[in-house]
Parts: sequence; structure tokens; C-alpha cells
Amino acid sequence: MKHLVSIADLTRSDAISILDTAAQLDQVTEQGAKKLPTLRGRTVVNLFYEDSTRTRLSFELAAKRLSADVITFSAKGSSVSKGESLKDTALTLQSMGADAVVIRHPASGAAHQMAHTGWISAHIINAGDGTHEHPTQALLDAYTIRRHLAPEGQDFEGLTIGIVGDVLHSRVARSNIALLSSLGAKVIVVGPPTLMPVGIEEWPCEIRYQLDDSLAELDAIMMLRVQQERMSGSFFPSSEEYSREYGLNRSRAARLPEGAIVLHPGPMNRGVEISAEVADSHRSVITEQVANGVKVRMAVLYILIGGDTHG
Repeated sequence: MKHLVSIADLTRSDAISILDTAAQLDQVTEQGAKKLPTLRGRTVVNLFYEDSTRTRLSFELAAKRLSADVITFSAKGSSVSKGESLKDTALTLQSMGADAVVIRHPASGAAHQMAHTGWISAHIINAGDGTHEHPTQALLDAYTIRRHLAPEGQDFEGLTIGIVGDVLHSRVARSNIALLSSLGAKVIVVGPPTLMPVGIEEWPCEIRYQLDDSLAELDAIMMLRVQQERMSGSFFPSSEEYSREYGLNRSRAARLPEGAIVLHPGPMNRGVEISAEVADSHRSVITEQVANGVKVRMAVLYILIGGDTHG
């Protein structure tokens, strides 16, 4: 595997290998090894054209724990703000000897373009491109679900996972649907018709428009952020109306099966797609997702740059 641009870049065994490697790295760090020498002498560039807190810091910490040199590059205050093209930025990073580039970009396909145009020889990792994909978020979500619901197995057979809300604008939803279904889970997507992408009927998931009818069968429920910044029109009457129909509140959470967990990719709109009470409840694994992000991104960097995980 040269790049991680899309979940489609991973076979089922690739995905399981990343989850297994993350678990092994977690065990090593729990034993007191805060820093591993695996990527010493390698350079990882975080190239972020969009604002980010969790993803950027997670990749930065993951690379540093593997002893890589890390350069964090923000579009604001750089040559990009002066009009530099993606190609010229890539050529600059190539001349600097970057071994891996973690890119977040508002345009769908930007990561694919950087990976496959020949501008740069580095490994490319997609940290979110437009409304297209966010593969490492899906991997950390799968890792979190696996720890709670399938700790002994290597797949998700028999699990039913709900993804609720603004699927239309969600790169997280696209990556999760592809990954979780490939691992054997049944994926149910719930949301208003106006927030469902064209052609979603062809995706490996079941589509529903009523949240209340689905709660009792879900082993895990992922609430998606309503992405107002990507909406050019009105997709629902109001935030209050959306919350009333699709928000996860205490009464809805109580109807989930015992042992079911609640996820959210963040940042949360508390009081819109999820109530503060549920976000902070015993069912919530939202803060754990953030911690798991470091482990999974360490695994991705380790496999891409460090070579054979079994070596």
C-alpha cells in the first residue's frame, strides 16, 4: 500500500492489519514506551488547507511518537494564501524530501490528485477532502467499535451500526459506510431526504428516514455533525426541528439496546444532533475516539512508511 486516499485503497485484510497494528502499538505504549524509533530520520508533513484540531494534532502526535520529524503547514499565512497551486506546493515538499504528506483540503479529489499525478514521491494520506472521504476517521471509528463490541474477533459480523444525520456533506459517513460494511457490519443510514446524497441507494447500506424506528436494533450509533458551513441553501426548517426529528437525546438513548455505544466524529453541535447529557453519558465513547485516533494514525504511518508490520 503506497497511499491512503480512500477506503477503496484498502482490502479487508489491509483494514484488519491496521486495526491489529494499532492494538499492538497501544500495548507497547501502555507498557511505558512513549516514543518508538520506527520512523527516526523520516519527515512527515501535515498539509492542512482547512481548519482542524483533532485530526491535525492527532497526526502530529502520532508521527512524533514514532520519532519522525514533523512539519505542520497551514494554508493561512503561507504561499497558498498568495495563490500558490497545489502542484507547486507538492513540488516544494518534494524538494524538501518529505516522506509522507498528510493532506486536508476543501476540494474533493485533492488528495487523489497529489497521490497520482507524479508531482511528489511521498506517501499521501488523506485527512479529509471536501465531501469525499476521511479514511483514517473511519479506521479510528472501527477501532473504537471493535474494542467495545468485537474485542476477540477480526470482523463485525452480526453488528448493526447506525449513521445518523447530514450524510450529504459528510466525508466521514462515506468512509465509514464503505469500511464498516466491508468488515461485515450491517450499516443503517438515517436522516432527512434532503441530506441524502444522490445515488446513495447504490451504497452498501440500508436507508431510513425515521430515527425512532431504528434505535432498538443498533449496537452502535454515530451522530454526524450538521455542516452548516457547507450548506448553500435550506436543507431543513430549523435546528430545533432537526433536533426534534433526528437528535439523540436522553429518551432516545434509553431505547438503544443495553451495551450500545454512541459515537460522534466531532466537533459536536451540542443540542442539535446530540444532547449534552448523551454526549457525556456512560454510553458515549466520543473522547475515546480522539485517543484512538492517535493509535490508528500511528499504525497507518507505521505501515506506510515503516514497511512490513510483521518484520
